[in-house]
Amino acid sequence: MKVRIGISLGAAEPADFAAAVDLLEASRVDSLWLPETVYTPAVEPFIGIAFALARTTRLKAGSGISVLPGRHPVLVAKQLASLAGLAPGRVLPVFGLQPAAPAERDLFPVPAGQRAAVFDEALTLLRLLLTSPSVTFSGSFFSVDGASVGPLPGKPLDIWLGGTAPAGLRRVGRLADGWLGSLLTPDEAGAAVRVINEAADAAGREVEPDHFGLSIPVAFGPVPATLAASIVRRRPGTAPADLVADGWAGARRMIAAYVEAGLSKFVVRAAGGEPPLTEFVAGFSAELMPLQN
Repeated sequence: MKVRIGISLGAAEPADFAAAVDLLEASRVDSLWLPETVYTPAVEPFIGIAFALARTTRLKAGSGISVLPGRHPVLVAKQLASLAGLAPGRVLPVFGLQPAAPAERDLFPVPAGQRAAVFDEALTLLRLLLTSPSVTFSGSFFSVDGASVGPLPGKPLDIWLGGTAPAGLRRVGRLADGWLGSLLTPDEAGAAVRVINEAADAAGREVEPDHFGLSIPVAFGPVPATLAASIVRRRPGTAPADLVADGWAGARRMIAAYVEAGLSKFVVRAAGGEPPLTEFVAGFSAELMPLQN
């Protein structure tokens, strides 16, 4: 399996974004990742991906993680087809069920109680649009007649999903090409891989063995209080220190354990916004890039 490690810029603001992209490209970082956090100063993922890809020649760019339910899949397919045509092989879309921040959930409206069903149908239509020159589709939530999003990617885009709930993991196996999880121990991540593969087998399909990944926060000191509170809220009974790497040495140990559990793609970020990005990328280059093969 090819081990690859990218960097999430987290709350990178527009004023700092160009310099950050240039730094990642010059440092030969594999990929940059942009979370969807609307009520923050962070750059919007699809805008940031387009900007970064236009400014670089080798850096890959991903959405980690964008919300699909609440967006029309035809418009999303058009964005992805355009990005893939402009920067072949460098677009890494990852989608999720809903925003992590409850206050942002109303921004992605779906019929009450139907978010999971909308997600499933949107994924099905999205894949059709990215692989067929003309799509006619009639579903419970979306219907199109002869829809086309223009030139299709020469190589079909891999659509990855986030999520850690059992239903979400099974959705990866049924409908997606890969998985990017978060806040799981190595044992839990390995169990998630097995759930995904079992669902894929039941659906008569396969998720490629090197299409399993995890997002890893790295703390340089105690786990920041805001992150610790978020982990306690999302993972009651799990110590935050078990899910956050303790500096670069801790990140190397965690990545080795996740690789042993069957994962090979990783996205790391500074847990508390520290140290400065130049220092973080220098440490990343020295400590984690040698783990790639």
